[in-house]
Amino acid sequence: MPVTGFDHVSYPTKDSERFLEFYKRLGFKINNEEKWRKGESKIFSVQVAPNAMINVHPGFQPEERMRGRTATPGCADFCMVWEGTVDEVMTLLKKAGIRPTEGPVPRRGGRGAGTIPSTSVYITDPDGNLVEFMVYDKR
Repeated sequence: MPVTGFDHVSYPTKDSERFLEFYKRLGFKINNEEKWRKGESKIFSVQVAPNAMINVHPGFQPEERMRGRTATPGCADFCMVWEGTVDEVMTLLKKAGIRPTEGPVPRRGGRGAGTIPSTSVYITDPDGNLVEFMVYDKR
């Protein structure tokens, strides 16, 4: 199979300003924010890794055709691989004033077809999306 990974996920937000502030506090780069603010782009995106981003559809529009039929604010549940330590994740969240929803807890993700142990920390964003930071055990 020639698929090498995810490029982006997309979902709506009901409060763009709260969404932007939250992800900026976590240190993520925002793409297209200026164009979006000027009305030159319908979306902005959060760069979560060098080759992966979240496309955000501001101002939930139920009639929008280019999204999943049941995509509503708070519908997402996604996991980002954290290459540092669990302690570093916890420090980042504390500095950002964000309390974990759950964790650290043991998990298994996609690496090694689910055979490589990891530890996850979960938070929720302002729309109620579940955001997971996964730290794989070093081998």
